[in-house]
Amino acid sequence: MKFDCDILVSGGGIAGLTAAAAFGSAGFSTICVDPTPPVTDAGQENADMRSTAMLQPAREMLERAGLWSRLAPHAAPLQIMRIVDAGGDLPDPRVTCEFDASEISDAPFGWNFPNWLLRRELVARLAELPLVDFRPGTGTTTLFTRTASARVGLSDGSKISARMVVAADGRSSPMRRAAGIGVTTRRFGQKALAFTVTHPVPHLNVSTEIHRTGGPFTLVPLPDRDGLPCSAVVWMDNGPDQAARAALDVAAFEVEMSDRACHLFGPLKLASPRALWPIISQHADRLSGERLALIAEAAHVVPPIGAQGLNMSLADLATLVDLAQASPDTLGDAVMMAAYHKARHADIQLRVRGIDLLNRASQADSMLGRDARALALNALYALPPVRRMLMQMGLGMR
Repeated sequence: MKFDCDILVSGGGIAGLTAAAAFGSAGFSTICVDPTPPVTDAGQENADMRSTAMLQPAREMLERAGLWSRLAPHAAPLQIMRIVDAGGDLPDPRVTCEFDASEISDAPFGWNFPNWLLRRELVARLAELPLVDFRPGTGTTTLFTRTASARVGLSDGSKISARMVVAADGRSSPMRRAAGIGVTTRRFGQKALAFTVTHPVPHLNVSTEIHRTGGPFTLVPLPDRDGLPCSAVVWMDNGPDQAARAALDVAAFEVEMSDRACHLFGPLKLASPRALWPIISQHADRLSGERLALIAEAAHVVPPIGAQGLNMSLADLATLVDLAQASPDTLGDAVMMAAYHKARHADIQLRVRGIDLLNRASQADSMLGRDARALALNALYALPPVRRMLMQMGLGMR
């Protein structure tokens, strides 16, 4: 049977572009589509000013896709993960625990990158790959599968026949819906504000997560900006409070966010627009269907805690590429799709439940709940074997 490509990737976000680079680098002809062309310059309208931390295990996947050499010069290492509990009577740190990557590895926990820069380097990598056809401005509309092939309708009216479809098309995935795969969704009543700040106190490659009520306030190191230390911030809190903060003028917002950061880095200065989005937890009932594999937010969505989201997605991708390379002649068949679901489902379920639990703890607003959180953090940190195990689990190490 004649195919237009081996693999059609639906979705041109960071996960979808990485998938196209990985499969193209592995020798599979790949078409990648997305209805929205990627914004690859920080100065462009609608540039994604959030950041993404790539944890240690992600580096191997990025190297296989020919991406690491492009990204390494722009990386901000994450050597220490600091957790601060400021949930006492006064809005000051009362428990501070620092998890140092040197306890378990010679490398940092990971590396942080601005999202717009990731898209820029990913698009440039795709342009180097003769087996990849990237079609920004085109989306997927329909999916028809048989045991031997998939046929996908595109928004430009064309149809693509492929041996396998990879759905990396977001939490409302058109391909997942077309395949009739359901999802389980949990809402927390939270929204996240994401933005970039500069500050006078250097971050020293320390990622800091501050807990009080409503959700964590997390500062993740970025390379210096205009000669000043710079960090990406994700601030989670109750939805109405965050909507009100998003509407504050810059001066008032800077005062409030500096207070929420316990002034650990001095007065924070806003260095980007503020993005606001709802926090949910979601996982697909199955990770695969006939000739279809779900990855990234098409498969699972988690609150932005512990840098798990995209790193879970890259674990999905690594598993899928391994299976494809192990049996290229049977790419996308029922055996391979079942193997993919089996390999990833249990780990995803464990991480979704664990992150849900951590998020619930971070929302605690009663003094009893906040005291329990502080005691648990102190107890876990005080036991070196437990501390090392938690760090290894956070990285996805076995």
